[in-house]
Amino acid sequence: MSDTPLAPRKAQARHDRVVARWLWDSFIRHRLPIIGLAVLFMVLEAATLGAFSYLVQPMFDDVFIAGDRGRVVLVALAMAAVFFGRGLARLVHKSLMAWQAHQATAELQAMLLTHVARLDQGFFKHHAPGVLIERVRGDSGALGGVFNGLITGLGRDGAAVIVLFGVALWTDWQWTLIALLGLPLLGLPLIAIQRLIRRRSTDARIAAADSSNRLDEAFHGIATLQLTGSEAREVGRFRAIMQNYVRKATRAAIGQAAVPTVMDFGAAIGFALVLVYGGLQIIEGTRSVGQFMSFFTSLGLLFDPMRRFSALLAEWQAILASLERTHALLQIQPRVTNPPPPHLPIPAREKASVELRNVSFAYDSEPVLQDLSFTAPAGKTTAIVGPSGAGKTTVFTLLTRLADVTDGAVLIGGQDVRGMDLAALRKLFAVVSQDTALFDESLRDNILMGAEDVPDAALQAALRDAYVDNFLPLLPNGVDSLAGPRGSSLSGGQRQRVAIARALLRDAPILLLDEATSALDAKSEAFVQEALARLAKGRTTLVIAHRLSTVRNADQIVVMDRGRVVEQGTHAELLAQGGAYARLHALQFGEQATEATGGQ
Repeated sequence: MSDTPLAPRKAQARHDRVVARWLWDSFIRHRLPIIGLAVLFMVLEAATLGAFSYLVQPMFDDVFIAGDRGRVVLVALAMAAVFFGRGLARLVHKSLMAWQAHQATAELQAMLLTHVARLDQGFFKHHAPGVLIERVRGDSGALGGVFNGLITGLGRDGAAVIVLFGVALWTDWQWTLIALLGLPLLGLPLIAIQRLIRRRSTDARIAAADSSNRLDEAFHGIATLQLTGSEAREVGRFRAIMQNYVRKATRAAIGQAAVPTVMDFGAAIGFALVLVYGGLQIIEGTRSVGQFMSFFTSLGLLFDPMRRFSALLAEWQAILASLERTHALLQIQPRVTNPPPPHLPIPAREKASVELRNVSFAYDSEPVLQDLSFTAPAGKTTAIVGPSGAGKTTVFTLLTRLADVTDGAVLIGGQDVRGMDLAALRKLFAVVSQDTALFDESLRDNILMGAEDVPDAALQAALRDAYVDNFLPLLPNGVDSLAGPRGSSLSGGQRQRVAIARALLRDAPILLLDEATSALDAKSEAFVQEALARLAKGRTTLVIAHRLSTVRNADQIVVMDRGRVVEQGTHAELLAQGGAYARLHALQFGEQATEATGGQ
């Protein structure tokens, strides 16, 4: 007897019913007409098996033993029709179910991406991209197994069991009961194996997610691996992860294979008993060879779908292990949601001031900002500086509601951002960051980002003002050239200029610049700085900068440290105070002076 506590088992059963109901409502119910048509052809395929086993009796008794020449052609044509019908029925139902399986899987993957795209940054802090890729692509693949495996098995093998069982009963009901004597003994072993499969399948899916994440990190950091000579180390780590996956996936596969094996044990007992009992009856002359061969054929064909039918229970456990992870992902609620109407008004460009009032924020229990307060006046440039880890980038995260404050309020134009329509709020911002997000699409698509009905004159103006038109002649197809994966076909300065063109076209009242020029050479930086100056004109601009030389002309500078504002003022005022900003300035310009003199 299993030592699994009863309460957890009941809770698992309730959860399984919830997942099954979600599966039914979301992916199966509206497909019932096509599934029903496919099941009809599954039944036809099963009927051909019954017809074949039934025709074995006249083939032996009337043709082979009695030598009735007149029935040879008739039986032969009947057998040919059976095989032709079986092949046609199988082709139709497999095609229909494959179509529905691929369609449902694509639908689920789109559903998962739609849902995950709505989650806040706290979620992505704890879920690596590779793991999420496996959750979307790998776990959702189990839905295809519902159509190609579960429904097909229930329809085809269920009908085959009924038809062949009927033929066996019709031939000899006593032989049939004897053949099935061993099956009741298999109940408890099958239940234990199914529970084992569930656990091992879940472990295998988790291991698969680890391997996907390792690959994602390796490919994204391939240059670092090559430059540091760490390829062998990374391959070794991947091998270790894959060995863990192979071990767990193999255990799950062995569990699934054990189910039909146990069924074979039951079949062995049944076949042996029937062979002894029926064989004696044939020797005595009370049963014919044709009857026994017809029964033996139907029974042999019967145990095959019964074996597969029992394996469906194991397959269902493996499918549930993946689908419950998918369902759990869909149950994660975004912490940032659109507020119910009426929404607070969106401020006009000239009134789009930014204020953080006593803001505190933490990722889980990790504090990032503590009682942070400052105001960025509308139409002015405010620079935010400070050491790494001070919380500068988190300010931008809260402004755009990629996450919400733990305490305090973020105000734009005097209005709390949590009361504004989320889509309208984010249209207030244009962002240019150090790690510019470009996609493997054309430059045009990367700049438009889905915007429709954009006049070509507006696009050309953005290309010109961002100095993108300077390097377009160097590209094979101009603005329609592909940017490459993560913008790899462009240099760092070119990627930044594309991002600036995107921001110019967006024409948002608030501009957020996050280390926009920190990774550029002097020539590229000159182009980008001039483009940024054009972009910032007339906008409320917030700049995160490490190099203080890039923000000395800002209207005000906010100095942060450990999630708090420690100083605030103009460049000259902060230098005169001799505090944190002055120390940062002395440190940076002291380093630059040392570099300029060659370290002498």
